Amino acid sequence: MLHTTRVIRGTVLVATTALAMLMASQSAKAEDVKVRFSWKLKGEYGFFYLGEQKGLYKDAGVTLKLGEGAGSQAALGSLIQGQEDAVILPGIFALSAIQKGMPVKIIALYQPESPIVLISHSDKPVTTPKDLEGKTIAHAVGETGTSYLGAFCEINKVDCSKVAKIQMDSQSRVPQFLQGQVDVVSVYRTNDLPVLEDKTGQKFPVLDMTKYGLAIPGMAVVASDNGIAEKGAALKSFLAANAKAIEMARSDPAAATVALKAVWQAGPSDKVIQQQIEATSASVHSPSGKPIGWVDDKVIANALKLVSGVEQIGDPKPASTFYTNELLTQ
Repeated sequence: MLHTTRVIRGTVLVATTALAMLMASQSAKAEDVKVRFSWKLKGEYGFFYLGEQKGLYKDAGVTLKLGEGAGSQAALGSLIQGQEDAVILPGIFALSAIQKGMPVKIIALYQPESPIVLISHSDKPVTTPKDLEGKTIAHAVGETGTSYLGAFCEINKVDCSKVAKIQMDSQSRVPQFLQGQVDVVSVYRTNDLPVLEDKTGQKFPVLDMTKYGLAIPGMAVVASDNGIAEKGAALKSFLAANAKAIEMARSDPAAATVALKAVWQAGPSDKVIQQQIEATSASVHSPSGKPIGWVDDKVIANALKLVSGVEQIGDPKPASTFYTNELLTQ
């Protein structure tokens, strides 16, 4: 009887150990997370590649698959079709899409304010909002910086009737500015500005729109409602690894430059890429005491007011419709 008991206990112990090993093996198995950018490679995406190179995603149980994009609409379309698990795009575009009924949510917001600046010529510098009066500014349909110029003028008590918006093709804006055809053009500090200054050898006078109250949600991680329900654990691990990668890029932008350059051989110089990465790090922030990517309800509510000023969106949905912070909590 004693022998039989020992055999049974031994069998149970072996079975329990085997089950534990199987469960550990399954939990350690990495899950694919397919991520699409809304645009081509640029310095803003450096932290993803640094995190991948340093094994942060692998350590989090994620096999990350990154892909370039061709605009926010295309990225959102691929997300809805189930081709991607998450897309990286300006949060303002996600808000507009959700308001129109698209079943997606922002699951992390890295740039509560898009790092948009207005640059001008040294002989007609625009460094404060009031300097805009009497100037011409390039404008393209759908272009973020000038689409909300009316709101920017209102915030800063600028007479917008004294600012001449010259409409043109989006690809013509910067060349027309460089040729002196317009006084001002909007660019991203994290992308265009370092490229232009390197190309021209000039330091342009800059008006930082975010410092003067224009808060347009920038880089965000967006997932579909179905994706959140079905792959929530993997997306949570992905966001946790992102937070570590962002901090790593912030502390070592040169390493992030090397990591991005490894997959972006046709990109600009290392100097320009590093400037883009450093500007991106400076633009990423969260409310005090909250994890990186935390979405503030007030940011969403204020952004919806901006959108309603340039689009017919009807009555804005409740702010909670547009985001979830659940995947950022421990």
